Amino acid sequence: MASRFKFARAGAGITGVAAVLLMAAAIPASADPAVGRVEDGAKGLSVNVGDGFKSDLATELIALSLDDGSKIGVYCVEIDTPLDRNEPLVEKNWEDYPDQASPFNENQDQINWVLHNGFPEKKTGELAKVLTDRGTALNDGSLSVAEAVAGTQAAIWRFSDEVELDPADPVPGDARGGQDVLALFEFLTGPDNVGLSNEPNAALSIDPKTRDGKAGERIGPFTVSTSGTIEKIATSLPYGVRITDLDGRALNAKQIKNGTELFFDVPADSADGAGSIEITGLANVDTGRLFVAQDYLNGQESQSVIVADAAQSRLTADASAEWTEEDAQTPPAQQGKNEFDDDDLAETGASILVPLIIGGVLIVGGAGTLLLLRRKKI
Repeated sequence: MASRFKFARAGAGITGVAAVLLMAAAIPASADPAVGRVEDGAKGLSVNVGDGFKSDLATELIALSLDDGSKIGVYCVEIDTPLDRNEPLVEKNWEDYPDQASPFNENQDQINWVLHNGFPEKKTGELAKVLTDRGTALNDGSLSVAEAVAGTQAAIWRFSDEVELDPADPVPGDARGGQDVLALFEFLTGPDNVGLSNEPNAALSIDPKTRDGKAGERIGPFTVSTSGTIEKIATSLPYGVRITDLDGRALNAKQIKNGTELFFDVPADSADGAGSIEITGLANVDTGRLFVAQDYLNGQESQSVIVADAAQSRLTADASAEWTEEDAQTPPAQQGKNEFDDDDLAETGASILVPLIIGGVLIVGGAGTLLLLRRKKI
């Protein structure tokens, strides 16, 4: 029960093997953004980063299984939030981190540097050489996967949650392993970490997802963000509507790159309608991309994680537009004063009401006269 509690709090106590995360894995085809769920990953040593459950905290290079079953490696960046295995995690930009008061927001550059200089971006042999060149005597002269995971995760927590690895007892019950973990932690959090400010691009997305406009306009822009290349465009458009750039030039897949702006070019004589575009590309979910709970805006809590190694696959992203006819009239209530404004309607209503009342009286009177005549005949 204790180990389950630690995992729920730290998101790192999943049993797994390192091999599954030592190879590049494909990212699934899915509508943007990329979506994944937690599975078993590469287990690290437990670390001591505080009081209570943090004094013996499990670490892990968590496996994030995406829609097609492929896996990428991610680390925890939200130590006090439980990890919900059933809650989908969605690729987001750094600015969309759920807790705006978290140290994550001011330490993003340092976290990004740790990810690019820790495990598995750097393999255990590379990290061991860096540490020995710095004069560190490693246990058995090498660095194990479990030690590399623990040192890297502890360094990330230092910046995302402001917790420190206890130098006197970094790995409870394992003094030799603790020596190696502490050495890696100190390298990743020390003066060498000057930060890495370039947030990686989204694997593939179109922003915004939808826009409205009028026939005769180019509706947009829709901005494409991608870390890869676009291979195919698929559209569902009424006759005459095209996907173009700002100047009305038709675009093909090879012309769409990161930052390209798309427009729905709608002819002036088009009726009310709608259309959509879907683009497919070969792209990376890069090291440093953030994944958060899919439904966090509605109060769903699940630990946020961050990608620790890049992986490539084919992804899709889509967007849509709706438009109204060019000559659609503005409702009278929105126009200026005219013959149908409120004052005129009141006057007209009064002038019509008088003859209507007179007519009603005549009808009622005539009906009464007929009834009286019929009674006399009887």
